[in-house]
Amino acid sequence: MATATAAGVLAVLAALWGSPAAAGCGGEAGICEVAEGVYRIALPDNAAGAPVVVFLHGYGSGGLRVMGNTALVEGPTARGYAVIAPDGTTRGGASRRSWVFGPFWQGRDEAAFLADVLDDAAARFATSRERTVLPGFSSGAFMVNYLACSHPEAFAAFAPVSGAFWRPQPEDCAGPVRLFHSHGWADGVVPLEGRILGGGRFEQGDVFAGLELWRRTNGCASHAPVVTMAEDGVLRRRWVCGAGAGIELVLHEGGHMVPDGWPEWMADWFESEPAVR
Repeated sequence: MATATAAGVLAVLAALWGSPAAAGCGGEAGICEVAEGVYRIALPDNAAGAPVVVFLHGYGSGGLRVMGNTALVEGPTARGYAVIAPDGTTRGGASRRSWVFGPFWQGRDEAAFLADVLDDAAARFATSRERTVLPGFSSGAFMVNYLACSHPEAFAAFAPVSGAFWRPQPEDCAGPVRLFHSHGWADGVVPLEGRILGGGRFEQGDVFAGLELWRRTNGCASHAPVVTMAEDGVLRRRWVCGAGAGIELVLHEGGHMVPDGWPEWMADWFESEPAVR
């Protein structure tokens, strides 16, 4: 996330991500290049037609660190998914990467960049261009929300982890989406209710206000969820608002993190509609 708390975020990321996983692209670094950036990819045993998870890293990180998260990569690839980890861009010559989103950042057209990534991967590895899900962590999760709002057709589903909108959040979004939002109950970096940063210049949005926007966008008939579940310290609330317009909120007991079990939760949810199986 683009805030003054970079040191804390990097400490969390260092604990989450270790050595890089093997990538599928050419060259020693395993980097694939498109017009506006680069990405790395891990492939399942059978890549032809494989569904795709494009995971957006957090502030100060990069695709290389995402590939180093064994559970995050090997969980989906074992289930037949390709995992793509693009790089965000740097700002002002700084080495810390992030994403261009919200009312106050300008730069690369991230929707066009990610479309190029999906097209390039499909051309190189024959991965699916339709069965696609866009998760992201922290700053990457903010990017996921903004892209889902402005380009709901860009991915079959969206899965932000520990991120929402910034204030002022969008008044309206372009169309309904399938959304799987995961957040830590004890998250102090991106609290559920948001927080004020930079001496009042920036304000993280309230997750629940964002969910209200998504319910309105998806045409949900009720504010209340149709399903609530609780198991092993994980709470879930689900809104079923029509084909391609489902929302699920998952709250876990941890902090600012990708929780254990998240790849399985996400894949189970993504595959719950026959169209994406």
